[in-house]
Amino acid sequence: MENTGRIKRVEEMEAILDRGAQAIRNLMTAIEDFNAVLDELSRLESYYRSPLWREDYEADERGELPAELKRGVLSQDAVYDLLEQRDELLKK
Repeated sequence: MENTGRIKRVEEMEAILDRGAQAIRNLMTAIEDFNAVLDELSRLESYYRSPLWREDYEADERGELPAELKRGVLSQDAVYDLLEQRDELLKK
């Protein structure tokens, strides 16, 4: 009977090892992906804070951009929120 408890314990610890290893692999991949995009996020921030962003925003408001053009970047909240999340992650 004692062997049954030992086997169960080893199985539980093995499962923890597997989940922990997978979580760490996932986190390492996410960190690598985040680091790879940091320079691009700096470019986005520069654009967002520049007169060019305002010009593009106003052109969109006047209907000068194609209707099918994806334009999330012209949403003030989307860019601002993304940059805030970036800053929070960098603090961690």
